[in-house]
Amino acid sequence: MQTPDPGLEALRQRADRGDSDAVAELVELAAESGDLAELRRLADSGSRDALDQLVESAGEQGDLDELRRLAASGNRDAAEVLAEIEDDGGS
Repeated sequence: MQTPDPGLEALRQRADRGDSDAVAELVELAAESGDLAELRRLADSGSRDALDQLVESAGEQGDLDELRRLAASGNRDAAEVLAEIEDDGGS
């Protein structure tokens, strides 16, 4: 089991308390590392930036299940990315 990063945990706590700078930093870190789970957590907490980045990262990673989940919940951007991938034969 991986030891939690205390700095990252502190950043998450700040974000959970509504610190928009902490949310922005977490979104950036998750995007750089391709961490869809962290982006999903942030998006589910209401971060529009995290949601946008989740769509972009899922598209880049070819994560069709994530894109389908987002599209099914009404995300038009995810639906468009999914359609583009499927049109290119990525299904």
